[in-house]
Amino acid sequence: MTQLDPAAASAAITPGTPFIDDRGRVAQLHGVGIQRIDDRWWAWGEDKTAGSTFTAVAVYSSADLAAWRFEGNAIEAGTGDLARDRIIERPKALRRPDGRWVLYLHIDSGDYADARVGYAIADSAAGPYEYLGSERPLSNLSRDIGVYAEGDVAYLLSEDRTNGLHIYRLNAEWTGAESIVATLSQQARPEFGYESPALVKHDGLYYLFGSDLTGWSMNDNKYATAADLRGPWSGWQEFAPPGSRTFESQVSAVVALDGDRFLYIGDRWLPDDLANSAAVWLPLRLSAGSAVLEWTESWRPLESRFNPGDDATDGCD
Repeated sequence: MTQLDPAAASAAITPGTPFIDDRGRVAQLHGVGIQRIDDRWWAWGEDKTAGSTFTAVAVYSSADLAAWRFEGNAIEAGTGDLARDRIIERPKALRRPDGRWVLYLHIDSGDYADARVGYAIADSAAGPYEYLGSERPLSNLSRDIGVYAEGDVAYLLSEDRTNGLHIYRLNAEWTGAESIVATLSQQARPEFGYESPALVKHDGLYYLFGSDLTGWSMNDNKYATAADLRGPWSGWQEFAPPGSRTFESQVSAVVALDGDRFLYIGDRWLPDDLANSAAVWLPLRLSAGSAVLEWTESWRPLESRFNPGDDATDGCD
């Protein structure tokens, strides 16, 4: 894994507060997906200024994962799937081997009955993206999504309320589901899977994170591990202190930093004020099949070692 330069760090993250962008506005980094390109991170987030219905997918970039510059909108409200009365959530992006970018979206109606995944494509990370359309992958329901790529193969993670959490292999263009690699369900409720999925690999082991199905309310998120995406997968277990409801957040993404250090990206949803929902971004340690989320009042992700500062605490803010 590429080591990060500690000198590049400047601003600090304060978990439990919104990010303020370079324009002095609350950064719309909700349900976000993040990718690193050279010396910058790029992020695609739900613009919630209109509440739960669709406004845009906002794009930001950062040198330190703490100070964010608005780069424009990847895609904006229009017609059809992208009409203003639609639900567009969980924007994630991948760069294909040919250099083009694919944007993935949870596409839905106001009553969440459509349950589809949408695809858009662009020549650059910021876009604008050309919307290609949506599908129910292999005819299955698709709500919260995540994405993962290894080399020239990409995968879609998709919550199917009927069958569980699917891992799909995408087609050669990365714009459609080709096959199901694995389906995971809950141990306590085998008819359900987990939502808001995120997947990373560390030391030859896959770590899959997800949230229980409790709507806008937070819960104790879980993770499972496997040496192969096809499984067998371990049982689901907690990675934050039990009862903390994952420090009052829901996982959106997990990002590799250096060594065994990862960045947990969570949302603390405010149903009546979604645009100002707080970001809960915290250090996550992965090692030998164990995942541990650590709380700190303030931290700089690009430091070569974790140094929480004087206000660190084991509790929730």
